[in-house]
Amino acid sequence: MVEDSKSDIDTRQERREEKLRKKRARVKKHGKNLARVYMDAILKRLRHR
Repeated sequence: MVEDSKSDIDTRQERREEKLRKKRARVKKHGKNLARVYMDAILKRLRHR
């Protein structure tokens, strides 16, 4: 029973790490797109002056 508990914790930890890895990948992608949106907005304003 003690071993089962330990292995459950290990798998939980692994799942948590995998989740964080995926979340970080998503955030990076989102940040790039967001930066592009801001750049486009700035360039648009500069062109219309």
